[in-house]
Amino acid sequence: MFPLAAYASLKDVASLAQVSFQTAGKVLNGTPDVRVSTVTARRIFAAAETLHYRPNALAKSLLDGATATIGLLIADMTDAVSARVAVGVQEEAARCGFAILLASLPARDNNAADMLRILLERRVDGVILESPHLEEDHEFAEVARSVPAVVLQHVLGGRVPFIGSDDRQAGRIATEHLIENGHRLIGSITGPYRRRAVRSRLLGYEDALRVAGAVMGEDLVAEADWSAIGGAKAVRILLEREPRMTAVFVHSDEMAIGVLRELRSLGKRVPDDVAIIGCDDLPFAELLTPSLSSVRVPFVEIGRQAVTALVGQISGRAPDEETLLPVSVSVRESSTCLVPGL
Repeated sequence: MFPLAAYASLKDVASLAQVSFQTAGKVLNGTPDVRVSTVTARRIFAAAETLHYRPNALAKSLLDGATATIGLLIADMTDAVSARVAVGVQEEAARCGFAILLASLPARDNNAADMLRILLERRVDGVILESPHLEEDHEFAEVARSVPAVVLQHVLGGRVPFIGSDDRQAGRIATEHLIENGHRLIGSITGPYRRRAVRSRLLGYEDALRVAGAVMGEDLVAEADWSAIGGAKAVRILLEREPRMTAVFVHSDEMAIGVLRELRSLGKRVPDDVAIIGCDDLPFAELLTPSLSSVRVPFVEIGRQAVTALVGQISGRAPDEETLLPVSVSVRESSTCLVPGL
C-alpha cells in the first residue's frame, strides 16, 4: 500500500504510476504536445486521485507566469458594503479556481497607487478595486489602466472596466415609492456630493419628482457624510428649512439609523409624520424599529460579476466598458403609511 503523505508531491504521483516525474507533470498540467498512451495517462490520473494530489500553485506559476490569484483592494474591511462585495468576490473566485489577496485602504490613506503596486508585486493576475474615495486620484487610475483590472467605482479618465449598480435608478425608484404613498414634500439626505454615485442618485430623485409634478428645490436636499450622526444632523436641517416635509430618501442605511433616532427625539412618528426609505438594504434594515424600507443594491452579485469580468480579461477576452446591475425596493414599515387624503 502506498503511504498517503499530508501533501502528496508530483514525485509521489509519478512513483505510484511508475512513470517519470516529467511525464506525470506534463499529463497533469495538460501540456498539449505530450505523447503518452491513454493507458498511461489514466494510470497517472488514478495515482493523483488516490494520493489526493493538488498541484503546487507556486511551482506552476513559475512555469506559466500565472498565479491564479486575484488582488482585491477595498476601502474598509469593517464596512458592511465592502464586506458584502468581498463575499461575492471570494465565492466566485473560488468557483473559478482563483485565490484572493486582500488589501484594505482607509479613506485617510494617500498612498493608494503604492498599495496597488504592492499587490501587483505579489504577482496577482489581475485586480478588483473597491475604493470610492479614489475616483479623482490620477496616479491610482494610471496604475489601474496598466493591468487587468475591474473597478467598482469609476476612476479618473475611465478606460477601466466598471461594474456597479444603477444609482440613478436607485434614486428614482426610492422617490417613486414615496410618491406612490402620497408624498409630495420629499427630502433627500445624500452622501458627499463629490461622489459620482451620490450625484446619480440625486438625478434619479429629481427625475421622479419632475414626472410627478412634486415639489423640488435645494432646501429639500442636505449633504451628509455616510454616518448615522451625519444623517441625524441632516434631517434636523431639512425640517428646519421645511417643517412640512413628510418623507425623506436617505442615501445609505447607516445614515437612516441616525435619521430614525433624530426624528424620535423630535417627537416625530415614522412613518406617520415622516416616512423614510434608505439605500443599500443591509441585513440590519429589517431589524430596526420601525423596520427600514430600503433600495436593495446587489453588492454580493457585483463582487461575483467583477470576478467573472476580470477572469475574462486575464484569459484575453475584451471586457465590457460598463455594467450596471438593476436595483429594487424592499418595502418595510418605515415608508408604508399613506398620506391622509390620498
